Amino acid sequence: MLTVENLTKSFTMHILDGQRIAGCRDVSFTVGKGEFWALAGPSGAGKSTVLKCLYRTYLPDAGRVLYDSAQFGRVDLASAAERTIIAIRRRELGYVSQFLQVIPRVPALEVVMEPLLAKNGLSRDEAQIRAASLLDRLRISRKLFSTYPATFSGGEQQRVNIARAIAWEPRLLLLDEPTASLDAASIDAVVELLNELRAAGTTMIGIFHDPQIMARVASHTVHFEREESFCHA
Repeated sequence: MLTVENLTKSFTMHILDGQRIAGCRDVSFTVGKGEFWALAGPSGAGKSTVLKCLYRTYLPDAGRVLYDSAQFGRVDLASAAERTIIAIRRRELGYVSQFLQVIPRVPALEVVMEPLLAKNGLSRDEAQIRAASLLDRLRISRKLFSTYPATFSGGEQQRVNIARAIAWEPRLLLLDEPTASLDAASIDAVVELLNELRAAGTTMIGIFHDPQIMARVASHTVHFEREESFCHA
């Protein structure tokens, strides 16, 4: 489903006289449909940079990201037109960051329902049932369903974030430390949901610093080594 070839990204630091920081360099791996690939390695090794290049939050300096899209066939996510990337995000590609970014005054239940209505075309009743079930399983109190997530704890926000991302069952899901701020019981719930999602056909690529959690979800692992921080043109 996804082939990453020699992916490279650096960042220019203008406050350091234009020096460039290496984000990732010559990263290559191939992900099959229904697999879960974990990106492992020390902090600063480029794992999050790779995920953001796959989602096209970052535009790579070099390399290719060949994705077998259900809409467009094989697409290079590193060079595709912006409208193609937006269309793929809307219908195929999900992303779980470490932070919840939503409209401030939207209740938690509506936050999770939104992609079900927009992407899956469910009725409001169907979307509400699905969203409530996910929030229940992720241990969000029903008293909070009508409350704005901006008022939640970090762990609660992350669970809402995960529910929103997996609710519509994207074809490819990217996860950046989805369990970083969660307690043991919440981690168990997330692991169970991710394994169910994969069994239903979703392909996933994720970052987990805890090797025990990683072993519970990943079918394959890419190991990153820390690069020299600065590189020169």
